[in-house]
Order: sequence, then structure tokens, then C-alpha cells
Amino acid sequence: MKRFVPTRASLGGVISGLLLALAFPSASLPILAWLGLIPLVLTMHERPFKSGFVAGCTFFGIVLYWLNIVMTTYGHLPLALSIVAYLCLVAYLAFFWGTATWVVCRLKERRHYHYSMTLPVVWVAMEFLRAFLLTGFPWAQLGYSQQPWLVMIQSADLFGVYGVTFLLVLSGTVLAESILALQSKHHAFPSKACIAFVVLLTMNFGYGFWRMSRQDGPNAETIRVGLIQGNIPQEMKWRPDQQHRTMQTYTALSLKAADNKPLDLLVWPEAATPFYYQDGGKLAAMVSTLPHKTGSALLFGSPAYRRDDGQIRYLNSAFLLTPEQGFVGRSDKIHLVPFGEYVPLGQFLPFIDKLVVGIGDFSPGDVNPLPLNGHQLGVLICYEVIFPELARDYVRQGADLLVNITNDAWFGRSSAPWQHLGMAAFRAVENRVWIVRSANTGISALIDPSGRIESPSELFEPAVVVGDVRPGGRSTFYMQTGDSLPSLFLAIVLVWLWQTRRRYL
Repeated sequence: MKRFVPTRASLGGVISGLLLALAFPSASLPILAWLGLIPLVLTMHERPFKSGFVAGCTFFGIVLYWLNIVMTTYGHLPLALSIVAYLCLVAYLAFFWGTATWVVCRLKERRHYHYSMTLPVVWVAMEFLRAFLLTGFPWAQLGYSQQPWLVMIQSADLFGVYGVTFLLVLSGTVLAESILALQSKHHAFPSKACIAFVVLLTMNFGYGFWRMSRQDGPNAETIRVGLIQGNIPQEMKWRPDQQHRTMQTYTALSLKAADNKPLDLLVWPEAATPFYYQDGGKLAAMVSTLPHKTGSALLFGSPAYRRDDGQIRYLNSAFLLTPEQGFVGRSDKIHLVPFGEYVPLGQFLPFIDKLVVGIGDFSPGDVNPLPLNGHQLGVLICYEVIFPELARDYVRQGADLLVNITNDAWFGRSSAPWQHLGMAAFRAVENRVWIVRSANTGISALIDPSGRIESPSELFEPAVVVGDVRPGGRSTFYMQTGDSLPSLFLAIVLVWLWQTRRRYL
């Protein structure tokens, strides 16, 4: 029973998890991310894995509270089953934190490596592993907490969000080791680590100011876009008797957006048409005629399907129409939501089909930029925007404007839409490209290449966001090298673990 009794290490983990969670929306206190790891680092040697696991459970339990809204309100799961699923995911994500603290304590014990040398590297490696293991779930990586501080996140065009995470973990670790040195003569003051942190932080700030000063010139070509937020309630979205009303809502808002000044592009959210547009019919005709009425190209989300070898493959897609050409192309969602858009190992887990009734099993598409007046649109559907490799692939294949269409109605009135939007801002910085984002219930916004969020809409209100964006961008180090830094760190961690094993051979 002793393992269930709260200890100093457990308390340190809880405090760290709480402080780090408060750095994210809705509290949005990014300064806490620089200090949040101190209690954990001070106490983790007492219970190396448990302390990190407790910190992770606290952090993800707070940051991901909205998952219960998704599962009970829209997934129609019983509350008890929702809580079990939520706790399982929280425990899975916390496992990476517990592994990180266990590794660095093992390295400290057997190799005498300082925490400030190992924890930033191991932490980034674990976040990277979490981003792709079991399809990946990189939500709420620590670096995302700094999105409100634009100067701080400009280095994302060098190392992605992982570079910012590295600095945050180094900050908390150096401060904690400094406290340990003041408390005990057995702990050496981390002077080298302090110098390294000050140098890296200064370089990061200097690079951020320099990058933000390099704005596009006044002669840069602009595209005028209109983002349409229909605010269609999720419980009404797929009802046949509401389809015509939904199309009337989007048509009226689109005409309003194009009323004062011609637009180059109108964007509707993910699955804006609650029917198969490709099948034609009266409702599809309402969509097809809109580009002629507005004189604007129209990008909209719609379910789709294709036939492969006699089988029907369902797709979550975006269609592009123009006044001149009509249908131009379609982009299909690539990174699907597990248990939301498909069931992993569904043939072995048939009982889980009940969790996705009404959603269906979708198939993944391919990277396919859509052409628009000499430019290329890279379409990221829903939570695809949290995967940096997808945005990077689109830009590398010629996309000079990224479009994120989503339906965040699932999140309800929670902090999740703000968390989602903050992660989207990093994709703009990493690739130095504009992102236009249309969400069914919000938050719709324009995001410039420095990650600045412009004209954000209100949640759960019909809205029109109109503005000018500049397609194109600059080639970045991150665009060329991708996740080379966290990949290197993961390799280093494996070498370090091998070193702890070899000692006893």
C-alpha cells in the first residue's frame, strides 16, 4: 500500500504538471512553462518513473479535459466509459514523461550525467516519439505554450516546435540544479549549463527580433480571402431536413463576404456540405453556382468516396471550384483520427464500431496541392494541422498558401479550439507561409508567417473573416531538414541507455 501514499516526489510531480498546464489555454500563462519543471526536477530522484508519470497525468488530465465533452456529448458514450477512455489516454501520454524522468535519473546514477545535460535531450526525444508512435498524438507539446510570445517562437523555422521545447526544459532544469547546489554541497553549481542557457536564450530572442523585422515588401502580391463560419450545430449538421438550411446559411454568408470588394478565394469549413457533393443534385447545384455569383473561387469541405477494386473508399475531402473552370480539383485528408474517422485494427475490435456510428470508416488520401491563379493551395483538414510533417510536405511540393478547414464543434465551449489554433500558428512559422483557417463554429482566422493570429472569430457565432494574405514564402532550415533535431536526440538517448547497460557487461 505504500506505493499509493503521496510522497514528496509525487507532490513535486503534481505541482509541475499544474504549472505547465496553466501555461496553455485557457489560463494562458506562458511564463510558467519556463519555471514549471523545477518541482519535478528537485524531487524526481526519489521516485524516477513515478514522479514524471504523476506530473504527466496532472498535466494531460487538465489540458485534455475537453475529451469528455467530445465523447459524451457527440460520441454518446456513457459518462463512466468516457472517463475510462480519457484516463487511459492520459496515462498513455504520461508514460512518456515518466520514461523521460526515469532515463535521466538512470543516467545520473550510472554515468553521473547532469540533469541539465540530459533532460532537455531526453524530453524532446520523448515528445518526438509521442508524435508518431501509434499514429501519433503530438497535442500540447511544451513548446506550443509559447505561441502568444511571437519573438520566442520564430526559431521554429529552424527546429520546429522542438527547439522551443528544448529551451523550456533547459530553463527549468538549470534553475532546479541551481537550487540543489544552494541547498547542498554535494551538488555542483551548473555554471556551464547556466552559461549555455543564457547564450541560447539570447540567441533565440535576437533571432526572433531579426526574423520579425523581415516583412514582405509593399509590392508583394496579395490574395483576398473570405473565411465563412457557418456555426452549424453538430447535432443538426447531418439531419436531412436541415441540409437546405445549411446551404442557405453558407450561401448568404458568402454573398455577404463578397459584397464590398471582390474576393479571390472563399473558404468553407471541413464537411461544410453534409452530403456527397460529387453525386450532384439540387444542393450540389447551390454550391456549384456560387463561384459565378460571387466571382470568387470556392474551397469547401465535403465527404467523398472512390471505388477501388470493387470496394467503396470513403474520404474526408476538400473541393476547389472557380468561376472560370468550375471543378478544379480535390484534396483528401491524409492523417485520419483514430476511433473518430477509422478504427485501428477494426477487424479485431468489432465492438468499437459502436463508438463511431454515424461517422464511418474513412480512407487516407495523398499530398495534393490545388492550383489557384498561378498559386498552389495546401489543404490541411482538421487536426492534420498539428502534424508539422504534413504542412512541410505540402510546401515542399509547391504549396505557397496553407488552408486549414476544420470542425471544432466537437470541442464545445472549451479551451481546445484555442489549443488547436495555437498549434496551427507554428506551421506558419516553420514554413514562413500564410495560413487561412475556416472553422465551422470557430476559431476562424488568418495567420501570418510570423505566427501572428489576425481577425480571430468568436466561438459559436456565424462569422465572416475577410483579409489579404501574401502567398509564397521563404525557404527555411526546418523545411529542408524537417525533424532532424529530435531524430538526433532520440539516437543520442539510445546511445546513452546503451552506455548504462555496458557498465555491467
